[in-house]
Amino acid sequence: QVTLVESGGGSVQPGGSLKLSCIVSGHFRYCYDMSWHRQVPGKEREFVSGIDNGGSTNYADSVKGRFTISQDNAKNTVYLQMNTLEPEDTAMYFCNAKCRDTGGFYLSKWGQGTQVAVSS
Repeated sequence: QVTLVESGGGSVQPGGSLKLSCIVSGHFRYCYDMSWHRQVPGKEREFVSGIDNGGSTNYADSVKGRFTISQDNAKNTVYLQMNTLEPEDTAMYFCNAKCRDTGGFYLSKWGQGTQVAVSS
């Protein structure tokens, strides 16, 4: 069983910053891919940023240069530093982890989401 818990969302003004955290817990061998996604009501969930267990990162074009993903393997935590936030960044942000559990099975798990609201 693998559980993800996101935190760090909130309300900020345009140009502000937030740092999201996602803690992975449970019984697993390792997670090899962690990512952030976001969704607004009525729209598809979209990829924001990802990082693999080698530290390689990628970003959606809309957030490049403003968001930074990082991870602390010792804490099983992935972060998303969001700077220069825009109203268009308003969404529910979800963390996803692709892991291998103790039984050797590969799985993909989602957290419950954390809300980010950017408005003046």
